[in-house]
Amino acid sequence: MSTGVLDRAETSAIVLAGGRSSRFGGDKLAAAVDGGTLLDAAVAGVSHVAADVVVVLAPGDERTIAAGAAVRTVADPERFGGPLVGLLAGLEAVRQPLVIVAGGDMPSLRPDVLGLMLRTLASADVAFGAVLLEQLGRSVPLPAVVRTGAATDVARRLVGDGERSLRSLFERLPTRTIAEGAWRPLDPEAATLRDVDEAADLER
Repeated sequence: MSTGVLDRAETSAIVLAGGRSSRFGGDKLAAAVDGGTLLDAAVAGVSHVAADVVVVLAPGDERTIAAGAAVRTVADPERFGGPLVGLLAGLEAVRQPLVIVAGGDMPSLRPDVLGLMLRTLASADVAFGAVLLEQLGRSVPLPAVVRTGAATDVARRLVGDGERSLRSLFERLPTRTIAEGAWRPLDPEAATLRDVDEAADLER
C-alpha cells in the first residue's frame, strides 16, 4: 500500500451502531440529519475515504441505510455487549488491511482528517497497529484507524478475557497518536470528534 495518497478501494470502514441510545431517549441513529438519518451521516463520512463499509447493528436490527448496496451490515453477536464486541464483529467482516472505525452517532467526520489518520498508519512501522487523534492532551478512541490483522488478534483475546471497552484495545495495541496541532488545521472546529449522546447534541 502506498504511503502517499491512499486508494479509497484499499480501505475499509466499520461503523459501530449497536448501542442502546439510552441517554438520547429513543433511537438516536434514526434522528433526522441533513435529509437523512444520523447513521446515514456517519456512513457517508467514512464512505468518502473507504469503499468497503461495514455497519455493525444490534441483533434483529434490520434498518435500511441510505448508502445502499455499497454498505454491508453485520449483527453484533451480543445485544448491547459493548463497543469492543461490535468492533470485533466488524473486523471479522472487513476486506482491507487498514480500517477506519467510527461511531454511528458521529455525523460530521471530516475526510481530510480521516485521510491523515490513514496515511499516518500506512507510513508507520508495522509494529504500530492503530492511530488515534489527540484532544486536550488525551487520545480519543473514536474515530480510529487500525491494522485489520493486529487489531483482530488483540480484540479476540480481550473479548475472550471479558473486556468490553475500546480503550482496552488501544492499551494493548501499539498506537500512534496524532497531536492536536497537526490535525486541527484540517478541522478547526474539531467536528470530526463530535458525537450525539443527547437530543440537544443534534442542535449543536
